[in-house]
Amino acid sequence: MTEPGSLFLGAVLIIPVASAAVLALLPDDRTAARLNALATFLTFVSAAVLFVERPSAGRYLIVDDLNVVFIVLSTFVGFTTSVFSGSYIAHELETGRLTPAYLRFYHAMYQALMFAMNLALLSNNIGLMWVAVELATLTTVLMVGIYRTPAALEAAWKYFLLGSVGIALALFGTILVYLAAHAVVGEGLDAMAWNVLVDKASAFDPALLNLAFVFLLLGYGTKVGLVPLHAWLPDAHAEGPTPISAVLSGLLLNVALFAVLRFKTIMSANPAALAPGPLMVSLGLLSVLFASFMLYRRHDIKRMFAYSSIEHMGIITFAFGMGGPLANFAGLLHMTLHSLTKSAIFFCVGHIAQVKGTQQMSEIRGLTVSHPALGWGLTFGVVAIVGLPPMGIFMTEFLIVTSTFAREPVLAVALGLGILLALGALLLRLNGLAFGEPYGSSQPSRASFVPVFAHFALVLVAGIWLPPALVAWFQHIASLLN
Repeated sequence: MTEPGSLFLGAVLIIPVASAAVLALLPDDRTAARLNALATFLTFVSAAVLFVERPSAGRYLIVDDLNVVFIVLSTFVGFTTSVFSGSYIAHELETGRLTPAYLRFYHAMYQALMFAMNLALLSNNIGLMWVAVELATLTTVLMVGIYRTPAALEAAWKYFLLGSVGIALALFGTILVYLAAHAVVGEGLDAMAWNVLVDKASAFDPALLNLAFVFLLLGYGTKVGLVPLHAWLPDAHAEGPTPISAVLSGLLLNVALFAVLRFKTIMSANPAALAPGPLMVSLGLLSVLFASFMLYRRHDIKRMFAYSSIEHMGIITFAFGMGGPLANFAGLLHMTLHSLTKSAIFFCVGHIAQVKGTQQMSEIRGLTVSHPALGWGLTFGVVAIVGLPPMGIFMTEFLIVTSTFAREPVLAVALGLGILLALGALLLRLNGLAFGEPYGSSQPSRASFVPVFAHFALVLVAGIWLPPALVAWFQHIASLLN
């Protein structure tokens, strides 16, 4: 008999594929938006069931303690983003920025992107994961250039070039891991299966693993947006549809980081292999400091929050690089809260750009007066993302800095400096955007604020109280990443 969990595992992958095929043919924009939201909701429900109905690992797919949190978070944010997308894309169609043909393309590609990310997270095969990440990259490239403007096409082309370099490096690293496993496990799919690789990693050739991890960190690090591999990310955020910015910051960066963490567990299981922590700490800290300074030089609101994403992915990578129960726990929770917060911020930013007719911050003023819900939503989001109490990110950043200070005080000071620099830049920009006399054009907003405040409510509650069961679960996952 088929395991109950296998049905839901299949649904997480089949629903997006079937929906993409239907949406590619559906001409009605309202019906397409509703079907898109319904499909992502059903995918989320199927993913949530995997918490309690977990199938046995197969040759190609696996649900384990590590990826189940990622898949539930990914499908939840995918669902709320599809709800936001309905009103956002309807406005783009009315203003003529998107034609009905491109609208069908957008909805179909959205589901294709969800399929690719879900497949990457659920893969039990290092080659299949690489293919899924490549598919997600190609899908987002097409969506970034959907407006067909010179700037959008340039951003898509830059993303394609840099993403191709990154994925090529990741492929070479993947091949090296297979070669290291081949000598111990033998030929075939077992030498590519995560559950087998982790069990047998202690016997792998450490020299091959060391070389592989360098290529894998650089390759998948390009997708994470780590400095100096980040150049595609600000352009992709600024020129693509805002729902894609939300998915990029809230989900796709996590998927790439998940791939790095998978390979980190293999490295950690081999005592003779290179310690992956210092490399991750270096790239993470460099990303935090660079992005924090660059925040002061941004004039486009979407580019500014793109650099904020680089900063936070740097913090998360730094935490996982430091390792240990506390740092891993804080990194995992920070990743979760960043996904919720940053996607909600982009929900607000997307509608702000629509009602103001611009993304230039110099032409956006006094939002709390002209559009109170958008203005206060943006204010709440900035307060959350900079880590002010009582928001959840304050707690995670505090844990990361203090746990680092106990082991490497110099690194803790540098990390704290980067966090404070980012805080100053975003609060400085927020003052002009949200407060004072309104400035610039002003159209009425038809935004749906349910996804925005649902995300912010979760982030606020996380900063005040975490269910003991959730804490225990995250602590368990943190122990797996040591």
